[in-house]
Amino acid sequence: MTADDSFGRLDDDDYPAYTMGRAAEMLGTSQGFLRAIGEARLITPLRSAGGHRRYSRYQLRIAARARELVDQGIPIEAACRIVILEDQLEEAQRINAEYRRAAGSVNPPASA
Repeated sequence: MTADDSFGRLDDDDYPAYTMGRAAEMLGTSQGFLRAIGEARLITPLRSAGGHRRYSRYQLRIAARARELVDQGIPIEAACRIVILEDQLEEAQRINAEYRRAAGSVNPPASA
C-alpha cells in the first residue's frame, strides 16, 4: 500500500487509524476503559503487525456512547449491552426503511 492509498483510507469510518493511546486521548478516557469495553465485546480493535490495538472512527463513536452511559453511573457491562442493543435497533430500522421503500416502488396490479 502506498502513502497515497493510506491517506485515502482515512475517510473510511472502518479504517483502524487510531492507536489505543490516541483513541483514549480523543475520548477523554483511559486505555483501561478501552480494554474493558473490548473484554465486554462491545468493540474488537484490529491489531497492527506489531500486535498493537488500532481503532476506527466507527469504533470510537461506539466507545464514546458507552463512556456517556458509564459517566451517568451505569455499570460498564450494562452500558456495553445498551450500546449493542441501540446499534441493533438502528440497523433493524434501516432495514425496515429499505423494505418500505422497495414495497412502495413496486407497482400495484391494475384493477379490472
